[in-house]
Amino acid sequence: MPAKTALVPIADGSEDIETVCIIDVLRRADVEVTVASVMPEGRLEICAARRTRILADAHIDTCADREFDLIALPGGLPGAEHLRDCPTLLAMLQRQQASGRWFTAICASPALVFAHHGLERALSTTAHPGFTQQLTHFDNQRVVVDQNCITSQGPGTALEFALALVEALLGPEKRAQVAAPMVL
Repeated sequence: MPAKTALVPIADGSEDIETVCIIDVLRRADVEVTVASVMPEGRLEICAARRTRILADAHIDTCADREFDLIALPGGLPGAEHLRDCPTLLAMLQRQQASGRWFTAICASPALVFAHHGLERALSTTAHPGFTQQLTHFDNQRVVVDQNCITSQGPGTALEFALALVEALLGPEKRAQVAAPMVL
């Protein structure tokens, strides 16, 4: 069976814990993760919200025609705003949703990206408490799965969120297998 694939778009101001947690946990599950910068002029290095420097594998424009089993957006400010304003990423998210493949977000991104572009209109979602008023159908849970969409609340829920992504792609046994050595 071919490896599952995931895209993690990042930008200046992406939330550090969420970004690294998503990438790390998916890679522990043997998911082929592509970290893609949405910054202008093909810039690959970003400065996360707490000044952690992260080097992307690629620029989002080089990923535009690829299909991924899952797209996972970290939150953080102004990272989520950069993701929201990236036309290439928006087109990819729209295709992802329409195809029934997983599109996911944590913290501010469910509101600033999904709600802003109407991607969550028919879905129950959650977000960071400071952004829930922007959601159409807010569900006050740490992680919410509805159809092919997974959302979560923030840095404190990042491990649960990332493990939910593993379960969505590879099932509950793989989730348990990845979680066990992390002593959860």
